[in-house]
Amino acid sequence: MNRTGAQLIVEAFRREGVDTVFGYPGGAVIPLFDALYEAPDIRLILVRHEQAAVHAADGYARASGKVGVCIATSGPGATNTVTGLATARFDSQPLVCVTGQVALSMIGNDAFQEADTVGITQPVTKHNYLARKRAELGTVLRNSFHLAGTGRPGPVVVDVPKDVQLEILDDEYPESASLRGYKPVTKPDPAALAALADAVNQAERPLFFVGGGVVISGAGALVDKALAITEAPYVTSLMGIGALDSFHPSALGMIGMHGSVSANRALTACDLVVGLGVRYDDRATGDTARFAPRARLAHIDIDPSSIGRNIRVELPVVAELGEALEALLPLLRPRDRSAWKAEVEGYRKEEATLVSAELAEEKERRALGKAPSPRQVMRLVNDVFPGSVIATEVGQHQMWAAQFLRFYAPRRWLSSGGLGTMGFGFPAGIGAQAAVDAARRGAESGTKARPTGDEGRPVVVLAGDGSFQMNIQELGTCVQEGLNLVVIVLNNGYLGMVRQWQELFFSRRYSATCLQSGPGCPKGCSTPGPACPDFSPDFAAVARAYGAAGYTAATLDELEAAARAAKAVGRPAVIDCRIEREEEVWPIVPPGKGNDQMLYRGEMI
Repeated sequence: MNRTGAQLIVEAFRREGVDTVFGYPGGAVIPLFDALYEAPDIRLILVRHEQAAVHAADGYARASGKVGVCIATSGPGATNTVTGLATARFDSQPLVCVTGQVALSMIGNDAFQEADTVGITQPVTKHNYLARKRAELGTVLRNSFHLAGTGRPGPVVVDVPKDVQLEILDDEYPESASLRGYKPVTKPDPAALAALADAVNQAERPLFFVGGGVVISGAGALVDKALAITEAPYVTSLMGIGALDSFHPSALGMIGMHGSVSANRALTACDLVVGLGVRYDDRATGDTARFAPRARLAHIDIDPSSIGRNIRVELPVVAELGEALEALLPLLRPRDRSAWKAEVEGYRKEEATLVSAELAEEKERRALGKAPSPRQVMRLVNDVFPGSVIATEVGQHQMWAAQFLRFYAPRRWLSSGGLGTMGFGFPAGIGAQAAVDAARRGAESGTKARPTGDEGRPVVVLAGDGSFQMNIQELGTCVQEGLNLVVIVLNNGYLGMVRQWQELFFSRRYSATCLQSGPGCPKGCSTPGPACPDFSPDFAAVARAYGAAGYTAATLDELEAAARAAKAVGRPAVIDCRIEREEEVWPIVPPGKGNDQMLYRGEMI
């Protein structure tokens, strides 16, 4: 079939099941956008910044389980994608990013809007291509989608010169990928699996460590079966949240720097840790010399380079997680672990005692009409938006959400884990809302099943007042595209997480973290006071300026009214929720300390 390279790219999108593309046009991708003009079956969402296009495609992938797709032009358009690509790479999210490039004859001549996209993006992608020949474009695209979605998923960049997009050729899109040497190991080694099963069966205090790989592989039900056989508790990484119901009877919560008391206590006391699709990253492990000091460490992962990278693993299993667990389950044997269960229950009671004082203060806070606590905000989100997809920015609000929200199913928790990208959450929420809308349209037409837990609820974005401003311009995208998500800004007038570190570890020297400061403020300010300027900006007013709904809430009652109004308003909505300026995230493992050395409300526990 005779068609241009740009038309072949659109055909590739169709053949790969792409229904939504996020992009920003420019001179080097005009042919591709022109081809999309004649593709009513593919929704093209115009973002306001290329970084947001990648984050939106990432959010779409996390919420749907499909490969996300975005487009950017050459030069600055392509370089603006780097942060989003790195975010997706860290968190193993499948993306294909198509970038335009100057004509082949101009490459290397410092042409207008030229950049070495392949060289720049190589360190932050799973793979990338410069499509120099029109005849190879179909194979490059087919291979790119295959690479993005198989093995350990990740982002792939396809850089396409403008003349390649315009060249006409009579060809077909390949039926299959052809990648010599790319053969991810999916089946576990029987000897390695037998050794792991033997270790689990002999352990008196086993602990499962659930990571984002469980979500990606859809292996939550298999993990649940392993828990039932072994009667073991489990903890999660930040990315593993939602892999199983947050209220699962074996759940102890997240481990690490801001993990739960019971999770970190159990980690310190267990005699075997079975890591499932995790990276054993530094935020989870703390001081590696004190990480699970009494335990043997096991690790199942499809990426062999992730095993043993950060911490020594005694029982490695390289395999696709679902296949490994299917093979492991028949090898597991029940045994009496009542003593371990009683010990874990003691950790839960210790945590409940610590929390009880906070709960009493929160009840008094509401009675006095004071600003809601973070826990109260998250409980309200649970109540008003149950089952919704939650996307977070990065900072204190992210940790509060990880600690206090409940998730019933996977792919409902979208958060930047590895890179910790401020500006991720809002555009990721846009991508998730597009995925939910696409699934809903498919269900209504009878071609797709509605996503679990959707039921018409809007996506909720939880943001800080600092991180929301990183990509606040995407309010224009929401309004233009009718993406009716709800943004709740936990507004304390600070870059809250950095401020908390400055308070705890830098003698309250609040350097460049106050977002309310004005020309008349003293340089050495170390605490908010009655003379502080008003909150700026007025996020509700900014939302209304874009055509979205905007609300301001200074009490829990006002927040509840605003949340219910935002849910029902039928257009994008922003809630500016004022919280106490020096709220803290507890517990916290201080830098350089082990997970057994937690601070809770300023005291070592």
